[in-house]
Amino acid sequence: MVNKVELRHLRYFATVAETCHFGHAAKRLSMAQPALSHAIRQLEKELGVCLLARTTRRVELTEAGKFFLDEALHTLNRLDAGIQGVRLFDGGRSGLVRVGFTAAAAFGHLPLMVQAIRKKLPGLEFEIHSDLSSQEQCDKLREETLDLGVVHPPLHHTGVELLPLCEEPLIAVFPSGHPLAEKASLDVDDLRDESFVTEVKPDPGIDDEVMKMCLNAGFSPRRKHVAPNLPTLLALVAAGLGIGLVPESARAVPMPGTACRHLRGAATVTMALAWHRSQRSQVVANVVKAFDAYLPAF
Repeated sequence: MVNKVELRHLRYFATVAETCHFGHAAKRLSMAQPALSHAIRQLEKELGVCLLARTTRRVELTEAGKFFLDEALHTLNRLDAGIQGVRLFDGGRSGLVRVGFTAAAAFGHLPLMVQAIRKKLPGLEFEIHSDLSSQEQCDKLREETLDLGVVHPPLHHTGVELLPLCEEPLIAVFPSGHPLAEKASLDVDDLRDESFVTEVKPDPGIDDEVMKMCLNAGFSPRRKHVAPNLPTLLALVAAGLGIGLVPESARAVPMPGTACRHLRGAATVTMALAWHRSQRSQVVANVVKAFDAYLPAF
């Protein structure tokens, strides 16, 4: 059986139900009252039920009419939302954005970043991929399984565009109770006799700065233990297996049994927003613009 109910019938019926008066409803719809009455009778005939109880002065919903009004309003609201969503999507103001973060950036910067972007683009949805090294993010940008990444340059990867977001110093992480953690101030040189815990695949942007900082202080760091990621690195430090040098945003990673300390003369590392040069999404372009506009917040 062919359904002859049209969207206009739903709008007509919803308007009559709201006003409880054919004349008022017709005026609101900018149509003649006889045409509106005819359309409602067509709707009732198609449905096989009486939706409205008519009197000479007003109309009232029948039980079937009350049920059908809820369904009609749901359909009309969904349609209106879909139309609005498509219009936003077409302008790059709505849609899904897949963003990668290093572990430190996810704990230390993700909330502020998402809040800042949602102020500018409230229609966006975010799919967050955390605990990814900068290299892993670049690979995923090239494979188009990520739209954006938050990385530490420099990157040994072609085709990736960067928007620098902020600079942050490297800090030292000690086991709680470590003698150096009790000192009022620390120099990089104070670390020369320590064993270091590092990540298995450290970001070149961080690893290079750690190495240069130590060499400038006159020693090469003794790397005794490796960890698969930042939380595990901090756990090994808490276990007393060595110390770590990490971006300051790593302070936000909860790890009992550790103490973070600033170093005089510490190197800084850059945090940047990354996307692949082949990226053509207007949504991604708008996010990059929004980040650029909100840079002072970082």
